[in-house]
Amino acid sequence: MVNTLPKPGIKTPSQETILTPRFYTTDFETAANLDLSAQETELQAMLAEMRADYNRHHFVRDEAFDKSWEHIQGEAKQSFIDYLERSCISEFSGFLLFKELSRKLKNRSPLLAEMFQLMARDEARHAGFLNKAMGDFKLSLDLATVTKTRTYTFFPIEWVLYTVYLSEKIGYWRYIIIYRHLEKHPENQFYPIFRYFESWCQDENRHGDIFKALLRSQPQLWKTWKARLWSRFFLLSVFATHTMTVHERTGFYKSLGLNATEFDRQVVENTNETAGRAFPVMLNTEHPQFFPRLQHCAGYNLKIAEIERSSQPKLVKLIRKLPLIAAIIWNLLLVFLIKPVDTEALRGTVR
Repeated sequence: MVNTLPKPGIKTPSQETILTPRFYTTDFETAANLDLSAQETELQAMLAEMRADYNRHHFVRDEAFDKSWEHIQGEAKQSFIDYLERSCISEFSGFLLFKELSRKLKNRSPLLAEMFQLMARDEARHAGFLNKAMGDFKLSLDLATVTKTRTYTFFPIEWVLYTVYLSEKIGYWRYIIIYRHLEKHPENQFYPIFRYFESWCQDENRHGDIFKALLRSQPQLWKTWKARLWSRFFLLSVFATHTMTVHERTGFYKSLGLNATEFDRQVVENTNETAGRAFPVMLNTEHPQFFPRLQHCAGYNLKIAEIERSSQPKLVKLIRKLPLIAAIIWNLLLVFLIKPVDTEALRGTVR
């Protein structure tokens, strides 16, 4: 009989849910045939920047990590480990996707292949750094096993361009807002990893700019009515996921001296404005119902999690969760129907 129990110190990955970071695969043939001519000059310039690897010496653990962290206990410890795990899985997911894209495109699109290879390098560096941080709490993820056991979701390459762009840009704003806050309030910097967030967000921002160029090289992804609908859909999906996950971990943000609701609002507003430079529309975050409805969803999600933790039979749990799931879908639909901001028209006005 094969022993499926994890080794001592190896953390069992959290159960996969609709909110956990996912592993993706895509249509590599379509990716190889992308016409990049409209943005090739910009992509070549960004490739040169990636080759320079300005952050290659920035992710080295220094003596600040060489101490015991036993004083971090209780909810603060658990919420921080959850944060590290989610971030590690997210970065490792990017590594796997970029690595496979690089491998499959090597003989078909050398520019893209090298670009993805270098982004995979960055993501692997981030994931490894996060996993070592978990090691300071006598836990780590067996990423080799996670690679084999995690569910892979197929996304068309067009969806990959939308979602990875947003993932990188929202990552940038998450890291830089925490970094700037802790610059002003160093007393809340309870662990040294936060000092690395400035370099971290530079990588996220650079990756996002690459995906912006890839997206803008494909007119069908920003010139058509379908592109407007997909932009709204992916913006709302990413923002709703962010709001719900942030409110699942209010203890972590409290330990940093941050209000989870205000932090979420800042990240969403800034990411939305940034996305307006790539997408044909952005969401109207100033609408009086925008954030309240997202926060309603976060509240319903917390109730669902509470039901899931109970010892009731699965059928009873499902019956209790259904109206809450329906309420989340209804609120998200109402947010989706809020008239978006036409960023192409704004760009035309500026010109």
